[in-house]
Amino acid sequence: MSTTNAPAGLALKIVISLLTVITAVIHLSIGVPLFVLNGLGYLGLLVLLYAPFAPLRPIQPIVRWVLVGYTALTVALYFLAGPPFDTLGLLTKAVEVLLIIALVIEARRARSVPAVGAAPSRG
Repeated sequence: MSTTNAPAGLALKIVISLLTVITAVIHLSIGVPLFVLNGLGYLGLLVLLYAPFAPLRPIQPIVRWVLVGYTALTVALYFLAGPPFDTLGLLTKAVEVLLIIALVIEARRARSVPAVGAAPSRG
């Protein structure tokens, strides 16, 4: 990541982290085992996505897309389960949609920034 994009990249990571933690905490607070597992899944994927552990770096782009899919599945299942749709549920879905948008933006940014140590292209 170039130094001119570093603050924007950090801000995006913070936004993604906050949105993920918000939705995880909401799911965990419900206390129903399926929701607790969903919340733990969010937290686990967040750790895999941003852990500063070198062996995880190659899979982090994949983890980002897994988190997008996981979040999209959570949103879809909420609506497939049918009414009643409550305020907390709808607020959580709004947070999750924002999370998907932020993750897609981050994926596009990551694709447009050359990897550190990558050889310049010839052409």
